[in-house]
This record gives sequence, structure tokens and C-alpha cells, in this order.
Amino acid sequence: MAQNHLMASRCMIILLIMMSLLLSMVCQSKPLTDSLYHKLLSLPIADILHVDSESTRAASVDFGLIVREIPAAVLRPSCPKDIVTLVAFAYNESSIPFTISARGCSHSIQGQAMAPDGVVVDMMSLGNKRRGTTVLWSWSLGHYADVGGQQLWIDVLEETLKHGVAPVSWTDYLYLTVGGTLSNAGISGETFRYGPQISNVYEMDVITGTGDFLTCSPDKNPELFYSVLGGLGQFGIITRARIALGQAPKRVKWVRMLYSDFSDFTIDQESLISHHGRDQDEALDYVEGSLLMHRNSDSWTSFFSLSDRLRLMSLVTEHELLYCIEVAKFYDGRTQTTVDKALEIILKDLSHVPEFMFEKDVAYVDFLNRVRVEELKLRRQGLWNVPHPWLNLFVPKSRIADFNTGVFNNIVLKKNITTGLVLIYPMNNDKWDDRMSAVIPDEDVFYTVGFLHSSGFEDWQEFDLQNKEVLLFCENNGIKVKQYLPNYNTEREWMEHFGSKWRTFQESKAQFDPKMLLSPGQRIFNHN
Repeated sequence: MAQNHLMASRCMIILLIMMSLLLSMVCQSKPLTDSLYHKLLSLPIADILHVDSESTRAASVDFGLIVREIPAAVLRPSCPKDIVTLVAFAYNESSIPFTISARGCSHSIQGQAMAPDGVVVDMMSLGNKRRGTTVLWSWSLGHYADVGGQQLWIDVLEETLKHGVAPVSWTDYLYLTVGGTLSNAGISGETFRYGPQISNVYEMDVITGTGDFLTCSPDKNPELFYSVLGGLGQFGIITRARIALGQAPKRVKWVRMLYSDFSDFTIDQESLISHHGRDQDEALDYVEGSLLMHRNSDSWTSFFSLSDRLRLMSLVTEHELLYCIEVAKFYDGRTQTTVDKALEIILKDLSHVPEFMFEKDVAYVDFLNRVRVEELKLRRQGLWNVPHPWLNLFVPKSRIADFNTGVFNNIVLKKNITTGLVLIYPMNNDKWDDRMSAVIPDEDVFYTVGFLHSSGFEDWQEFDLQNKEVLLFCENNGIKVKQYLPNYNTEREWMEHFGSKWRTFQESKAQFDPKMLLSPGQRIFNHN
């Protein structure tokens, strides 16, 4: 009976695949041939390879909702071995290699996690039989966690807190996969002190584009280790990462201060991040900043009380643009009696607008998971699953004043279309490891600027045009920005982006993914 059921399932899979094949022949778009399909069906992963329209449609969009690229199939693995089988087949057996993209939460903006006419690997399927988050301790590393590449950071947080520890570097939004953020960098307000998430990894298990399952670290397969971190998925699929942990605080002093003068704003931010030792008591734990306008008030007013909002909006009306520094100091039972004094000393000489400093005291988990609250509100309003034409940049400190004049005061104010959050805050270069693939400006301090636009389905191009205008302004004025979550279409643009790292990036691709199977949606080696 079981065998008959298995045969029926196989016949259904064959039928679906053949239907997909006929459609591909009509459209002349899918490179998977009849022979190749049959070879795939002979693999142990045949039953978890899905070609139905519901599966492929779901894998054809991302958070940006701007690009749509339909894959030929979706693999739903139950263990890393299933992924190895797929990649090894594409590399070793296929005379016409097909592309493969690992997809977690697909929080990309321009189709970076897609595999047009290839196979998308649904990493979230590993969650059913994942190893989970295992918290361990050693003399050399202290506390650390082994976590699956498919795991969400919110799940890592919840599990590590059971042991009184937690990762030290975060992203602002926790419903992202470990493998996804490590393939980019993983940044937030903690980065100035603890570095990006990629600077807090001890070891990884990676499936390369040759189908090899390798463990890598600074001492074992170091070329793979440094290439994969910030490598945009070009060299391998992360299935496990060993993450640095620290003692978990209990609560957070959360402060926002308003500025009308950009110079005061940047001077104070740079002063705050100059105290960045990991064990430095007088250092903050988090520093971010944002741009406040009438037009984007829905993105920033929720922090403030109703009475304070009236004062704030009056100040915005007076100045048109305001700048907000947002900081946090973590504490626990040991530092509960001293945190207020420590914070007072840190903030006492700042030049914010008098009477416009606001403070909250919140639980550590609530602070880290703060964006989730906004997400749920937007979901209720039907404003979450909309296009997100974002632009994220790293801007050299030496040109941030010019950026403010040309972009914030000119382009953004004059166009008056920016409704989403606009982030602007500095980071320390020495918290990044130059051996990794991630690219940052060549200055001791640089700023991240994020235009987190949300739009309707009919007007996202207007925001995209503004993004292009911002990039053109930087190019015409010699501001050497680097895109974070980059989106380019030509080899020349990618060469300029990576600069001196381009040759190493190419060599790593030739070594670990010579047939260019992985992450075609980045369009680095797989151009349209």
C-alpha cells in the first residue's frame, strides 16, 4: 500500500514536471531540459522538489515587491544533505548547469534571493528538523551558540536568553535568517561598538557551489570563511554558524534627542561612538539617528507621548528638517543602581535642542524586538506587503555634510515624497574585518544612510527615481558611497563597488562556485 502511494506521488511529480517543461518550451525561458528533469527525478530529493505554480509563484517575489522572477522549481530540504545533493548534481551531472538560490525570509529588495528559471532552496523548510540553537562554553571562546543558517534571529534570542546570554550584535529587525544577514553584514545601532554580525562569527558550515560541505573558520578553510561573510551568497550556502555571545542584560535605558543643526548632530554622534570598547563601562550599547519631517512623521512619532508629539510637530514646522539621535544603555541587576548616573555623564555635554530629550525604560527583549511592533501595526493596516524601494548607503564621514546639503536639504525636501523612515548614523571602520567580502568606505568613521521607503504598487517608480537622483548626486560630486544590500546591473559597476577587493572576489568565485550556480539574483556574475 505504501509503495503504491509512493508510486502515485512520483507519477504526480513527473506529471507536474512535464507540464512545467512543456510551458518552458513554449516560453523558451527555462534551461532545464527533459533529460535533466528525469535525472532530477532519480535523485533522493525528487519528492521535495516542487514545480507547482503555487510554490514557484511564492518564490518569485521578495520583500521589495518590485522584481518578479519565476524559478523552475523549489526545493524544500529537510536537512543540509538535501541541499548538497541538489548542488552537487547541478555541478557534477548537469551538462547545462542551472542556477540555485538559497531563500530565507527573502527580505531582499531587488530580487537578490531569486533564481529565474533555476531552483530556489526554501531554507525555512530546514526548521522542521533543525538542530536548533545550542548554547555552549569553552575556555577560549566563552559562551557561544551553534545556530542553523535558516533560523530567525528572534528564535536565537529566545533560546540564548534561557541561558542568560545573547548575541552582542543585532539587526534592527529580528525576523531575518542567520544565513541571510551573514551573507550581507548585519548592521544596527550596536555595530559601532560590537561590529557587524559578520564580525561576531567563529565558524560556519557551508555548502559551496561545487557541492562540497565544508566547515570553515579563521583557521580552517579560511579563504571560504572570509569570502562567505558579506559575500552576497556567491560562494556558498550557510547551514550553520557559531556566534559570539555575551551576558544578556535585563533592561534598557532608551533615549532620543532632537537637533535642528546638522553639524551639532554629527559632532555629537561621532563623540558618542568614540567610546566603543567592548568592556568599556562609559560606552553606550546602541547609537542610531534619523531624519524627521512632516512628510514621514508616521514613521517616527510612535515613540513619543501624545503631548510631546504636539511640541515635536511644532518644532518640525519651524525647521522643516530635524535630526534625531537615538541611544540605548543596557543594564541588569548588577548595574541597576548606577546606570542613570552613567547615562547622565555620557549625555551631559551634548548640543541637542533644550527640553527635547526623551527617555524610556523598557525590557531588553522589547527593545530588540521594537520593529516587530511597527510591523504588526502596518500589517493590520494593510501597509506591510507593499513595494519597498529602499536605498541603503555607506557615506564617508568627510562628505556627510555635503550629503546633507545636497540630498536631505535639496532632493528630499524639494521632492517631498519621502514618507518612510530615514536612518543616518555613524560606525567605526576598525570594527569591520577587511578580509571579509563586505565593502565599506575607506575612512575611520562612515555613516549608514537608509531610505526605507514604502509605496503603493502604482508609484514605487517615483521613489526609485529619487534613489537614482541621490546616487547621481553622489557620483557627480565625488562622494564615494558604497551601497549596502547593493543592486547593480553591470560588471563595471560591481568592479567599482568592490574596488580593491574585486580580484579576490573573482578568485573566490572561481574556486568555490566556478560554474556560477549560486545566487544569480545578485547579478554579479549572472547578468541579464
